[in-house]
Amino acid sequence: MDYHLNDKFKIFSLNSNQALTEEIVKHLGCELGRSSVKRFSDGEIQISIEESVRGCEVYVVQSTSYPGNENIMELLIMVDALKRASAKRINVVMPYYGYARQDRKARSREPITAKLIANLLETAGVTRVITMDLHAPQIQGFFDMPVDQLQGVPILSDYFANKGLQDIVVVAPDNGGVVRARKMAEASMRQLPSLTNAVQSQT
Repeated sequence: MDYHLNDKFKIFSLNSNQALTEEIVKHLGCELGRSSVKRFSDGEIQISIEESVRGCEVYVVQSTSYPGNENIMELLIMVDALKRASAKRINVVMPYYGYARQDRKARSREPITAKLIANLLETAGVTRVITMDLHAPQIQGFFDMPVDQLQGVPILSDYFANKGLQDIVVVAPDNGGVVRARKMAEASMRQLPSLTNAVQSQT
């Protein structure tokens, strides 16, 4: 599908979601931005942007999933490079938002690391974040910029409903996922009312 994107639209991929980015550019009918990620002998990350991004609307696809710290540093360095190369706007597509489980102080002297990640992204120069299924919706409030949280429940419920499974059980891995698990079970019930749907939470 060709959206006739102009030359001021750029999309780049780092190491966490390369296969996803390739599918995105194929769907949009555009080219993947040219960049490279290298390591110095001491492990430091070096990123080079190999084309002009001046005045461009730039999208960077990068999750902060395992290895989380490596992926976070890759992203921050890439954003800094884009900002210094005069990109107009820097949009980060982050399918998985790392450190999201640490979104509150459960005990004394604990950090709120999900807020720290938000601060780092803003300080680096990100202007918008697009993510999926945050551990808790209130994480959006940690940002002073637009955050679009996409929901995976509609697509996942359609997928499993179309498989014709019987006695579906939706399992939440922790308390933070219970609400999403309930939504998915309810969506499945609406599509396949004859099936038995249950929600279990393992804490």
